[in-house]
Amino acid sequence: MEDKKTNILPESYPMTGGNGPHSYAQNSCYQKGVVDAAKEIINEAIAKKLDIENLSFVSLNPFRIADLGCSVGPNTFIAVQNILEAVELKYQAQGLNSCIPEFQVFFNDHITNDFNTLFASLPPDRKYFAVAVPGSFYGRLFPKASLHFVHSSYAISWLSKIPKEVVDINSPAWNKERIHYINATKEVGEAYSAQYAKDMESFLSARAQELVCEGLMALLIATIPNGTTYSTVNMFDLLAYCLREMANMGLVSEAKVDSFNLPLYIPSHKELETVVERNGYFSIERMEPLSHPMRQTTLSLQTIMLSLRAALGGVIEEHFGSEIIDEVFDRFTNKVAESSFILNPENRKEIDLFILLKRKSD
Repeated sequence: MEDKKTNILPESYPMTGGNGPHSYAQNSCYQKGVVDAAKEIINEAIAKKLDIENLSFVSLNPFRIADLGCSVGPNTFIAVQNILEAVELKYQAQGLNSCIPEFQVFFNDHITNDFNTLFASLPPDRKYFAVAVPGSFYGRLFPKASLHFVHSSYAISWLSKIPKEVVDINSPAWNKERIHYINATKEVGEAYSAQYAKDMESFLSARAQELVCEGLMALLIATIPNGTTYSTVNMFDLLAYCLREMANMGLVSEAKVDSFNLPLYIPSHKELETVVERNGYFSIERMEPLSHPMRQTTLSLQTIMLSLRAALGGVIEEHFGSEIIDEVFDRFTNKVAESSFILNPENRKEIDLFILLKRKSD
């Protein structure tokens, strides 16, 4: 297979580090729910689809697992443990107890990720050798055919960069007064979609080189049903409103607000299938919605605010500076409190999707 080089210079969007009240470690219960919901499916997928008698697996010891976009924990440790236990069960089910390999786990995220917090909180009773791999997963991270299993939860919703068209004042896709493609013009949506497709091609091509033949990749990702459109107020609209309000008051620059966009994209099921099929290196072995209890429950205002701040605080701080963070999220909290629509679980259109990919033979 040809080694595809990319010219992507990814931007960095780390989650809020440390263990403080606004940290991702303390405010990622929703993401934990996704990992928990996927546990049984991971078990079944490994039991049915992992070919441990394949020469690529037999000859390569230890068994290598990579979690891409790991952030700071604790969710990454739960996901890794679920995978490791499922692999051990697979060996035991085939009467290969004496052949259970050692495990090596690679924790990957941007170079600005808080790896100190991550490694300070490693489970003391872990059964694996832990390695940090800083860098963007939209490029190569590992030697060829060196991984058996790749996992990523919610990370590939983050684009490698903001589409250049949406911040170009001369472009039809200039996204003035909005910070996201939802409810924006068709041109803005198309720019985001094109960036997502380009990023996923790079992501899949890099993983195709790093996974052994018939190695597996499990992706947990927020998606929308085919044909879904947004036509009502959403959290990103409210966040944009807060920023424009602050610009009108002279608290931030209007030009700064106009040039700010969130590097997030939620694909439809069809978009995800299409990009995998077009890439050609993987077969889709399983794709199904995850049953996440928090999708059907009314979340508290505090939970919504803290979760969003843990995820987006770093992006906002990078663009506007740290001095406005408290003000932005205080205003956002007040706006959400005024909107019963945002708090109503029936109005959430996203679906958490599990997709299992297998590396095809060359």
